[in-house]
Amino acid sequence: MAELRSLVLVLGDQLDLDAAAFDSFDAATDAVWMAEVAEESTHVWSGRPRIALFLAAMRHFALALQSAGRPLHYMRLDTPGNCGSLAAQLQADVLRLKPQQLVMTAPGDWRVLQSIKAVAEACKLPLEIREDRHFFCSVREFAAHARGRKSLRMEYFYREQRKRHRVLMDAQDADAPLGGQWNFDADNREAFGPAGPSAVPPRRTFEPDALTREVIALVDERFAEHPGRLDSFAWPLTRAQALQSLHAFIQQRLPLFGRYQDAMWPGDPWLYHSHISAALNLKLLNPREVVAAAEAAYHAGQAPLSSVEGFVRQILGWREYVRGIYWTQMPGYLERNTLGAHADLPPWYWTGATDMACLHDAIEQTLTHGYANHIQRLMVTGLYALMLGVEPKQVHAWYLAVYVDAVEWVELPNSLGMSQYADGGMMGSKPYVATGKYIERMSPHCKGCRYDPALRAGETACPFTTLYWDFLMRHEATLAKNPRMALQVKNLARMNATQRLEVVERASAIRRGEVGVAHA
Repeated sequence: MAELRSLVLVLGDQLDLDAAAFDSFDAATDAVWMAEVAEESTHVWSGRPRIALFLAAMRHFALALQSAGRPLHYMRLDTPGNCGSLAAQLQADVLRLKPQQLVMTAPGDWRVLQSIKAVAEACKLPLEIREDRHFFCSVREFAAHARGRKSLRMEYFYREQRKRHRVLMDAQDADAPLGGQWNFDADNREAFGPAGPSAVPPRRTFEPDALTREVIALVDERFAEHPGRLDSFAWPLTRAQALQSLHAFIQQRLPLFGRYQDAMWPGDPWLYHSHISAALNLKLLNPREVVAAAEAAYHAGQAPLSSVEGFVRQILGWREYVRGIYWTQMPGYLERNTLGAHADLPPWYWTGATDMACLHDAIEQTLTHGYANHIQRLMVTGLYALMLGVEPKQVHAWYLAVYVDAVEWVELPNSLGMSQYADGGMMGSKPYVATGKYIERMSPHCKGCRYDPALRAGETACPFTTLYWDFLMRHEATLAKNPRMALQVKNLARMNATQRLEVVERASAIRRGEVGVAHA
């Protein structure tokens, strides 16, 4: 091979043949670099489904690169001499390959960006970082949106994006949303009712091929002590499979997605959700084609506007918004802890060994599939950690570790900001706190649980309900200043000193691990 001009770096969440890093790629003078390293699975104690997803998708993408005729230097995790970290492996390969420059698409993780910059500097090589065209909104554009604003509300950003990209807009009035309203949230909060969901389509699955089975065996051996299981692993790992998953969602689930997007049902993790977030975050799907497919379904009469708008808001609104928050606020954002939360995450978050029915179901599902829907993350696992007072960085590390779609740019703002209110309201206008009655309203979990969501104290009191009142008491002075929390805080006045003491004592028992732990 001739002298190497550009070594194009491709990370595990950049599996896109049309990425900016490949612009002007010349197979005669350039080559691609990819590496599987243990550090990316151990800097947080990653679950096996997440590890397997990244490694299997990377190996399938390596085949796609070879088919496209792009020279590739690929280091496998199990290859002798693997250096163990991205930085060490890259530095070793740069010294061996002697490229004139490094080129990459902007990464999605601040830590990774700093380590690659350090290697380039140490090797005295130019590093060209190109815009990630995978997103509707660049970081620079988000920064311009945020400049001068006292708060960064997603709704205003979302409306700007709708107008700018002409998504679900009225054909006759350029500034008016289709259907006369921007947000159909009020129509999208139904529970399933006593009979539960009916005729839910089967999940679109992909039987592991030989390459994926090889990865599964490697992960089970190399990361045997890590949480999670791989016996039901069936995620899309290639561009073709990702497109099949998108098509299945649009055809089968989107019509009822909106109505039931906040509903939960024991033992059914999939319901009417899209299951494409991992493929999106690996860059196997482009959000533009996802939004276009949903919009086309509405215009074809295949899905109601309420469902389509609710889904589009997650992609064009929320997903873009959290990325903007991440890259404009890092690295300091990771250290935010407005509520002064310092408790440890309960050990059963890693095992599912709790006797609280809703948490047991959500965590078991997470460990089995590496997946939980957004309401399980925000209003079950996240809600409990918030009201318990868990240190936000520990909550962040858990979410980053256990979910197959977790990349730090999307996970950190969702967990630390939206779920834990650790950023003091930058993302959410109030802490999302609720008693067990919320879970009872959105699912039948409470019927089979030993705890009563109507009780705040006593042996059978629901820990969610206890911790809700304890949370309000602990942060009463701060929350009283928040207009959206005023009514909830006023309810504290109905409690006398004895009732308050009962809540505090019960909450203390919960924090000591005397409540909520499943016993064999």
